[in-house]
Amino acid sequence: MDAADAFAGAQRAAGVIAAKHRGDLAGAQQLLAAFPDEQARARAFELLAQLVLSILRAQTDQSMDELVQELSLHIAAAALSPPPA
Repeated sequence: MDAADAFAGAQRAAGVIAAKHRGDLAGAQQLLAAFPDEQARARAFELLAQLVLSILRAQTDQSMDELVQELSLHIAAAALSPPPA
């Protein structure tokens, strides 16, 4: 996978999240199905996460470790919360 493919995959992953956020589950499913395989999908979401954390780090001046720790706390809290209705 070259860099162009990696960034196209990350853009597709962002599209999945945007589609889900606006309630377009069919569109999100279409975008997910466009990945050639599970490994490409995982790499795309990993790159997207790295890019988002880098943007957040630049805006907050927090270290990556601080951001990941905060994110982990949010994940734990979300896991304990009931799913939205």
